[in-house]
Amino acid sequence: MRFGLICLVLAYVLSQFYRAFLAVLTPSLVADLHLTGGQLALASDLWFVAFALMQLPVGEALDRVGPRLTVGVLFFFTAAGAALFAAASGPATIILAMALIGIGCAPALMTAYFVYARSYPTAVFGTFAGIVAGLGSLGNVASALPFAWAVEAFGWRSCVWGLAMLSLAIAMATALLMRDPPRVDQSQRGSLLDLLRDRRLWPLFAMMAVCYYPAAAIRDLWVGPYARDVFGYGDDRIGQLTLVMAVTMGIGNFVYGLLDRYKPQRRAIILAGNLLCAAGILALWVWPDRGSVLAIALLGLVGLFGTSFPLVMAYGKGDLPKAMLGRGVTLLNFFGIGATGLAQVTTGWIFSTSAGEPASDRFATVFLFFGLTLLAGLAAFAFGRRSSR
Repeated sequence: MRFGLICLVLAYVLSQFYRAFLAVLTPSLVADLHLTGGQLALASDLWFVAFALMQLPVGEALDRVGPRLTVGVLFFFTAAGAALFAAASGPATIILAMALIGIGCAPALMTAYFVYARSYPTAVFGTFAGIVAGLGSLGNVASALPFAWAVEAFGWRSCVWGLAMLSLAIAMATALLMRDPPRVDQSQRGSLLDLLRDRRLWPLFAMMAVCYYPAAAIRDLWVGPYARDVFGYGDDRIGQLTLVMAVTMGIGNFVYGLLDRYKPQRRAIILAGNLLCAAGILALWVWPDRGSVLAIALLGLVGLFGTSFPLVMAYGKGDLPKAMLGRGVTLLNFFGIGATGLAQVTTGWIFSTSAGEPASDRFATVFLFFGLTLLAGLAAFAFGRRSSR
């Protein structure tokens, strides 16, 4: 079981890498394959769409088939997508490849949570969830400056071929060597509709929808353009800034995971941490161009406190029926990753509608959207119907 968890953690690290590596590859893809900004955005969006939509069948498969075949089979799609990406001759191939990679990456994190919840003590689930999420952030770190150095040294196609081989190795190791946890009686069947009708879960759905995407979307989509257009940063400085956010997000995951041991205070910790994240975002709205030092500090604050995802997952897991654990955790994740994709599209539209205004004002509007939606989700979580736990 330990070896299987190692495979799943490696798969999740690679998943985090794939979701962010387009930023480094953009200059090469524009020069070699003539991709436009719209095509690159579509490729990134399709990764999120494929990843989010796959959460529902992944949950069904975890409960009924088991994690070994679920991850072992699906991660082959990641390897196939990376190989297709490396061999691409035009924009359409890149877009299709990103969709395949999104499908393959979909089960990694939730399967690790599923296996741990079924095989290890419940009391340490939140700590484990934070550790895995924190380790996954290494993929974000590797997709920034280290990957840029590798692309410069070996070329983008060679690097992506290497990723395809690594993905294939993880898929094969999982399929051949992982063991499934003990099965739970499935005689009392339930459906996703049963979970959606459970009003105890509605505040959790709202919290899951907002506890991840502000930090994730700012780091993956907005921090580069913001630093370039407002402060005149070049590629090297932008890479350093994205690295700062990736590192603070990784630290935040670990910290939230460790705080899970204070179970009576989990709800208060989730609320307090996300309020601090919202404060950092709204400060960026008020002072978008006050200075790069302040901006970096506030972005670090957002990264540190905007990673309560593992703690929210641990908090919500207790309300899920054991026979529907796979479907439950993937449904929660569907709200998290689906909201991230929608936020990227929505903020892109908000930014485009303010064309002609000063750059600082345009980015301030984006930050305001993130801050207000985070506060709305927090309000739903704070005042919604509480669990009976």
